[in-house]
Formats: sequence, structure tokens, C-alpha cells
Amino acid sequence: MMQRFDAIVIGLGGMGGAALYHLARRGCKVLGIDPFGPPHDHGSSHGGTRIIRKAYFEHPAYVPLVHRAYELWAELEAAAGATLVHRTGLLLMGAADGTVIRGVQRAAQTHKLDIQELSLKDVRKQFPGFAPSDEMSALFEADAGYLAVEDCVRVHVEQARAEGATLQIGDRVTRWSARSDGVVVQTSGDTHRADHLVICPGAWAGTLLADLHLPLCVRRKVVFWVDAADGPYSVRDGWPTFCFDTREGFFYGFPIVDQDGMKVAEHTGGDIVNDAASIDRVVHDADFKPVSSFIDRYLPAATTQIRKHAVCMYTMTPDDHFIVDRHPAYDNVYIAAGFSGHGFKFAPVIGSALADLVTTGRTHEPIEFLKAKRPGLMNTPG
Repeated sequence: MMQRFDAIVIGLGGMGGAALYHLARRGCKVLGIDPFGPPHDHGSSHGGTRIIRKAYFEHPAYVPLVHRAYELWAELEAAAGATLVHRTGLLLMGAADGTVIRGVQRAAQTHKLDIQELSLKDVRKQFPGFAPSDEMSALFEADAGYLAVEDCVRVHVEQARAEGATLQIGDRVTRWSARSDGVVVQTSGDTHRADHLVICPGAWAGTLLADLHLPLCVRRKVVFWVDAADGPYSVRDGWPTFCFDTREGFFYGFPIVDQDGMKVAEHTGGDIVNDAASIDRVVHDADFKPVSSFIDRYLPAATTQIRKHAVCMYTMTPDDHFIVDRHPAYDNVYIAAGFSGHGFKFAPVIGSALADLVTTGRTHEPIEFLKAKRPGLMNTPG
């Protein structure tokens, strides 16, 4: 007799793995399906590190969610006996009237966050490996830092399995359907049935959520690790994560945490991907040129010698905000998509909210602004 589940989760990256864990933790009989073995480098939840921060320049409404995410990351660390959050601090640089600096100040004022304003003299004294422009302003968030991204994915999935979740790895979903009495998920090798379905498709949203015609576009992003061993950039020396809002683009980076060097990348830009399965993973000169120019200008003690690279994907919404909602046509299907290159830090709270929706039909997490029907999704993606 075919096994029936309380819920099936499609996609076990950052969001799907967290949803699987929170559903299993609540006693649900849950199946997780992923064509690859998480953590893996085929999607958007890899690359060693992700920034975690509270002073959210994108919108102050994210701040309560990230507060809750910090709590849930700590609970996961305790459950697994692992260190996932590394509080190195975050230095933000940009024009005083620019989107980043003004947005951080607005979030800090709204939610009474501890954000320190630094003079350029302070920056050059505390962090001599930076060379900020004279017109820049600087803010420092001491409680920010980075997440060990592959460890986060692995621990969520391992803990879900420990709580009784079933995993179907290496099998791709070919079709799903839903009715009021349940859902059916067909894969390349099997058919599964459940009461509820959670879809966390990442860059495959265009296929798995094709019926919704969501205004999403997928961008190819390349991140680099460069040789900076002779500079002051090591985590052991107290180097922070950093974000620079420059005229040329928005760049970010991390302290050296291992033998791979210093990770630096551009958050803006990126080529549109038509097929996530066949994304170009070769590094081209044009990929590194803006990052190289940024390093030469703002990180004078670093080199532009590439030691490693990784290609991932941003699944973008027109307003750069996530989509976390019930499927408009099916009361027993929930979706989480369009995390727009800044969503990973929220994985446990998004996973918890999805588990709330499956088990009770509602959530106390403040995700109303992330609904699929909102003015910001009426625009055409660029």
C-alpha cells in the first residue's frame, strides 16, 4: 500500500530544509524531495558563507523576522551541537544619502537597533585594510556576521531526519497536482501522496510554479575567493563582514575563514538565466572585472589573484522582496520563492512559518508583506 504523508516538501535548500525540519519537529509525517544531495552547489544555498544582519536597509519590516531567525538559529545550534552563526560584525559603507546608509538608519531607528556610526578616521584606524572614499559614510553593526551556509543546510536536513522525516534524494519532481482531499507529487521514479504540499523551488520556480505566472527572473551570480593572506583580513584578526554601496555597484565580502582566501562578490548585476539546469559555470573575464576593480579601489592589501569561485543563482522578484504564501488555487499548497539574493538568513523563520501554515492554517510570524498578491509584484522584472 502506498505510503501517505502529512506533508511533502519539494526542494531542500535553505528554505525547504528548514521547512522539513520544523514540520518533522512538530510530529508531522513528512517527505522531503530534492534532485541533488543537500547541501549541494546546483542552486542558491552554497558558497561557504552568507551575511546575517538586523539593520535591514531593504525594508524595516524584515527586522522582526531576522530577530526571530537569530532565535531559531540559536535553537538549531543547540539541538545539533554545531556553530552556525559567527558574529564578526558588519561594516557598511556608502553615500550618506544612498539607499544602504539611509535604509539602515531607518531600520535602526524604527526598531531601536544598536548601530554605531563611524568616522572615516575610525574606519581607517580600526580596519586598515579598507580604503573608503572621502564622500562615504560608515555604519557598524556589532551583532551581525556570517552563517556557514552549507553547514546550515546540512544540519537542518540531518535534524529533520533525526525527527523522523523521510528523504527522497536524487529524484526530480516532474509533476504535482492538488485537490481538496490531498496532493499528488510525481517524480522521475515514484508517485507520492500527502495532505499538504510545500514548494521551495529556488531557481526552478518557473517550472514548479508555472501555473502562477509569477514575475520572477533568475540571475547568474559568481562569487570569488582571492588571495589576501598578506593583509589584515583574517577572522582571527577581528576582520568583519562588509558591504560597500558604490557608484559602480553594491559589493560585499567576508573575512578569511579558511585556506580558500577572502570571499568578495558583487550583489548587483548578473546575467539572466533561461534554464537553471544548464547555467554557465565557467568564469569569464567580464564576471571578475567589476570585483577586481572594487578590490583595487577599496581593499588595497588584497590581491586580484583568484583562488576559487562559485556560481549560484538569485531568483528575483520585481520589488526584491520574498514570496511566502498559500497557493491561490489550493488551500493545502504553500509556496516560498523569490528570495532575491538576501533570503538565506531567514531560512529558519520561513521554515517555521511554513510549518505553522501547514499545521494550523495560519502563522504569527509577520509575513503579511510577503504575500504573492501585492503591488510590488505587478511590475515586470528586469
